[in-house]
Amino acid sequence: MFGIMETRTALGAILAHKVSAEGRTFQKGHKLTRENLSFLGSLGISQVTAHRIEPDEVDEESAADLVSRAIGAEYMRIAPAVGGRMNFYSQADGLFVADKKLVDIFNSIDHAITFASLADRISVKAGEMIATVKIIPLAAPRSAVEAAASVAKIGCMIKVMPFRRHTVSLIATQLPSLSEKTMSKTARILGGRLMERNSLLLPETRVAHSAEAVAAALKVEVETRPRSDHMIVIFGASAVVDKNDVIPEAIRLAGGVVERVGMPVDPGNLLVLGRVGDIPVIGAPGCARSSSENGLDWVLDRLIAGDHLDGLDISRMGVGGLLKEISARPQLREEPARGAHFLDEESVSAQLRERERTI
Repeated sequence: MFGIMETRTALGAILAHKVSAEGRTFQKGHKLTRENLSFLGSLGISQVTAHRIEPDEVDEESAADLVSRAIGAEYMRIAPAVGGRMNFYSQADGLFVADKKLVDIFNSIDHAITFASLADRISVKAGEMIATVKIIPLAAPRSAVEAAASVAKIGCMIKVMPFRRHTVSLIATQLPSLSEKTMSKTARILGGRLMERNSLLLPETRVAHSAEAVAAALKVEVETRPRSDHMIVIFGASAVVDKNDVIPEAIRLAGGVVERVGMPVDPGNLLVLGRVGDIPVIGAPGCARSSSENGLDWVLDRLIAGDHLDGLDISRMGVGGLLKEISARPQLREEPARGAHFLDEESVSAQLRERERTI
């Protein structure tokens, strides 16, 4: 029962608002004792706003604890309840995964019980806050708390998938227009990306920009590194513009399968995903020569964490896939002037190569 109560009858009630008087402060959520009431009464405070917990209710901290423990905590740490709130923290660098449907059901049980988390399939660092349970009132209906706990146990509402150590081969194609400086920088940036994900870049293989040359390099990699913790990244000297272009054709020539050419993530539209045997093969978009976030990061996060990823999964990345601008983009996403045209990734790559030759 919540409301304004006579101070003399509020024994055991939970304060709804902070009360300060004569150098003493009673915080919201404080359980009023006889001494507290005597002190407040002596100061002429005859009423307080409070909540008296009924038999069919659970106080906010106990309610938060009950539903949070039901959610589970694999590779997560749950902090003790404070003010009806319990926070979840990742205990590993990895991929955060949330079941939106289950979270929505959980949040629809009763307005008194809420759960908020990071977006589904976002990379997280150890120690990072990833979710929170908050009980809104000072006490929640016991039936609602039990129902929320039951929903949390139906499946896995949230989890952290730690990055598993992978080795990664880099195949880079060469054209006269692509400088040694750019190729070396590309390998260095990819190596940094992998280190952040507990993985190792192996020495680079450079080949001609042809499907046959790339396919031959792929076959060597597959034959010498047939492990489940290995993947191959291909950086083409020229951007992929067709499903039959150099990189996807090379995957097929090597006996592999092309699962997706292009992705609804920008920057990163021109990524290719395929497999040769059990080894994932990624045709990196030109924007991944930069360290700024792009579609390659999303793909690496999922593959290195051991999450399932295929062409259908990539097709579902559009919402949230419009990433922030990066300074390296010569043309920003803004309404063009009449008669103007947006630059596609091939044009951007050409302009960057031209810029390098003039420096």
